[in-house]
Amino acid sequence: MTGKKLAQRNYYGKALADLAAKDPNVVVMDADLADSTKTTEFKKIAPERFIEVGIAEQNMIGVASGLAASGKIVFASTFAVFATGRCWEQIRLAVAYPKLNVKIVATHCGISVGEDGASHQALEDIALMRALPNMTVISPADAYEAYAATIAIAEFDGPVYMRMGRSEFPTITKEDAEFKIGRASILKEGDDATLIGTGQMVALCKEAADALLEEGIDVEVVNMSTIKPLDRETLKASIRKTGCAVTAEEHSIIGGLGAAVAEFLSQEMPAPLEMIGTKDTFGESGAPDKLFEKYGLTSNDIADAVKRSLDRKKEMKG
Repeated sequence: MTGKKLAQRNYYGKALADLAAKDPNVVVMDADLADSTKTTEFKKIAPERFIEVGIAEQNMIGVASGLAASGKIVFASTFAVFATGRCWEQIRLAVAYPKLNVKIVATHCGISVGEDGASHQALEDIALMRALPNMTVISPADAYEAYAATIAIAEFDGPVYMRMGRSEFPTITKEDAEFKIGRASILKEGDDATLIGTGQMVALCKEAADALLEEGIDVEVVNMSTIKPLDRETLKASIRKTGCAVTAEEHSIIGGLGAAVAEFLSQEMPAPLEMIGTKDTFGESGAPDKLFEKYGLTSNDIADAVKRSLDRKKEMKG
């Protein structure tokens, strides 16, 4: 079962407002998209610690690094395509290399951005940020987890990239749940296959698992909200039990969650792995639900991938 539909960015704004009231060291920056990223909620509480840089993302990262070097906890927000693509060099040299306390929090990730099309649908951002040394990468499962993760990364010392979607989608975590960076959570235990989701795909993983259970297939569902560092111990315990896995992400399978899990399996414990995500392609303009169907990101697609993984497990056993 899933809960009511909520937008992650709204709960990011709520968390920033709470941080504004309790931590005078927090500074928030935006690049002309504060109404969309909901950083305006912080501005309402602490306008003197809110910096609007305009359409100048590279400059935003430079200013953020300077503020962090002076001891501030800096949240820098814009859309994911701009936050990671337009200013990757600045992030690499001014934030990740000196390991500064800058939290790059991006909204409007994935093809669920919908009608805005390929230019605004970030499908490569996890890969870009995961490759950077010192960078922690987080993709909350829902609005409640986005709130908890925002509070957690404010307390964490070091660079963080957190991605969120645009639209409302079902909640699957508890509103008061604690968020631990680097820790996955088991949403449903099972013995037949391990289903690892991140972001809003976790809700679809749960939906797929419920449908598979009706067919007699008992799947374990893992919410991998921290992609870097990957929770290798939880993965090891789960896949050792089930013998096969499927990953699901609203991102390219190249360099994203699927790639991270594949790297882990190749090093630790080879097992059949299927990946749900976009396949070396850009998105396009369209209604989100239609795009999910076209690019193979529905709960039915996830369920079919589980069955393929199970078939491969049987083949390996001979």
